[in-house]
Amino acid sequence: MKELPGAEFRAHIKTWFKHIRVLVDHIGPRGSTTDAERRASEYCAETLQSLDYEVTVEPFRSATSLYLVHVIAGLMLLSAFIIYPLAGRIGAAAAFLLAFIAMYSETMEMLFRNNPIRSMLPRGNSQNVIARLDPSDEHLQDLILVGHVDTNRSPLMFRSTKWLDFFRTVTTITYSVFAAQVPIYLAGWITQGSSIRYLSIPSLLCAIVMVFIMLEAEMSPFSPGANDNATSVGLVLTLAEMLKNRPLKNTRVWFVNTGCEEVKHYGAIDFFKRYKSKFKNPKALVFEIFGIDGPAWLAEEGMIGYFNYKASPELVSICEDIAAASPELEAHPTTVNGGHSEMADALRLGIPAITFIGLNRHGARKGYSGPELFWHRIDDTVDKLRPRAMLRNFTFTWQFITRLDRDRQG
Repeated sequence: MKELPGAEFRAHIKTWFKHIRVLVDHIGPRGSTTDAERRASEYCAETLQSLDYEVTVEPFRSATSLYLVHVIAGLMLLSAFIIYPLAGRIGAAAAFLLAFIAMYSETMEMLFRNNPIRSMLPRGNSQNVIARLDPSDEHLQDLILVGHVDTNRSPLMFRSTKWLDFFRTVTTITYSVFAAQVPIYLAGWITQGSSIRYLSIPSLLCAIVMVFIMLEAEMSPFSPGANDNATSVGLVLTLAEMLKNRPLKNTRVWFVNTGCEEVKHYGAIDFFKRYKSKFKNPKALVFEIFGIDGPAWLAEEGMIGYFNYKASPELVSICEDIAAASPELEAHPTTVNGGHSEMADALRLGIPAITFIGLNRHGARKGYSGPELFWHRIDDTVDKLRPRAMLRNFTFTWQFITRLDRDRQG
């Protein structure tokens, strides 16, 4: 495939910004399952239809909150502390059961799986917007481009790097203390030991802190979501326009704008499960916070030091080759400790995947020293985006897509 002329390339960058402005300035904050999220999905569908794509809008049901799971788990541990001494062995058994359900639910939530607390959460309607483009020659592989439409709330924990580091430390400690509390209450049920309640005090304190943090988050307003994640939605739509008149030779491309990523990836999970059997040699490319720093690819991501996922070695190798051949792009690997992108949803189903993200080499972890990312913040607005970084991200993405297609031909 021939390289794009400079003028055409710049025109596509302007189109990218146009999509971002519509999502942020005209539609606004797009909380999961909200009317604004639905209108953003409608905009994606209308844009793709205007490009003569056959578009599918697929509804699904989703939780409406990221934080209520942790509020309920914390309240269960608080209740366990209160109940334990009230009714002898029965009280101890009830405390153990509450602690076990809370810990099991927290663990399953981090693994994106159903759990008892998740079943208690309020539900709402959301949707994925899907289009695909056949290759100009023989169909040898699928490339799935993913950007999520919804935005998170803007809790205190994301106001600064120091607050985020504090939150990561607290969640790591809390998870470890909660895990230890389960065998402590089990021992109390068996032995009726008088010291068990004293050993439960760290769990009580962690539960109080967690409930406070998560309630504050749940009551905070939704972010306008320019960097996270209108940049990614806009990029998927822009690439759909670019490729319409210059389809890849042997790669069928899927354009997927998901809903409800911010409440544990309900949209991406629904999409990959629904379509896995329809893919041929698939590769998933996920876009996240792509407007301020980067380009970077996520070599690894995970939660509180556990539940980690590593990007496809094949796709990482392509990124490394492009970074070496085009040093002016400043492309590099990075990591996330404290969250997951939608590449995890593909990887869990055995689909090779990688996430392109706007982070520096330090990644989203303690010691991050890059520019403010404004993710999950009320000031995540269009004026914060950095055109030069976006140009590098755009160029890197285009080189990756065309290289992936050439490799399949070879």
